[in-house]
Amino acid sequence: MAEIKKITRRLQGTIVSNKMKDTAVVSIVSKKVHSKYKKAYKSTRRFNCHNQDNKFKLGETVIFEECRPMSKTKRWRILSKVK
Repeated sequence: MAEIKKITRRLQGTIVSNKMKDTAVVSIVSKKVHSKYKKAYKSTRRFNCHNQDNKFKLGETVIFEECRPMSKTKRWRILSKVK
């Protein structure tokens, strides 16, 4: 039987909160343009990520990937820090 490789999404963002145990909130800010008014605005998405042993600190830019559900809201895992 052929082995199926799961494609996981990898994103990059900044840690904005690490007050929870083994969890960090990572924020991604993107610029968008309104279709009718052509005004540029910022859009923010926040992800709850698994932060093993609270290794990553507030303000660091990290790479994180999709994984199995670890809790009600946590479906992402932090891989590494961006230099």
